[in-house]
Amino acid sequence: MTELICTSCKKPLKGSRGVAKFLCPKCGKYEIVRCELCRKIVAKYKCPNCGFEGPN
Repeated sequence: MTELICTSCKKPLKGSRGVAKFLCPKCGKYEIVRCELCRKIVAKYKCPNCGFEGPN
């Protein structure tokens, strides 16, 4: 099993709480993973597959 890494801050998320995982809203092919802090501060993320940028 591969270790989860936050798509925004790139920190490893082993044992972290408040993690969100979802497929890219645009391409649906890449799993976006966000830590609790990045979700809370609304940090940007970018899909490496299609270039979609969120959260806005």
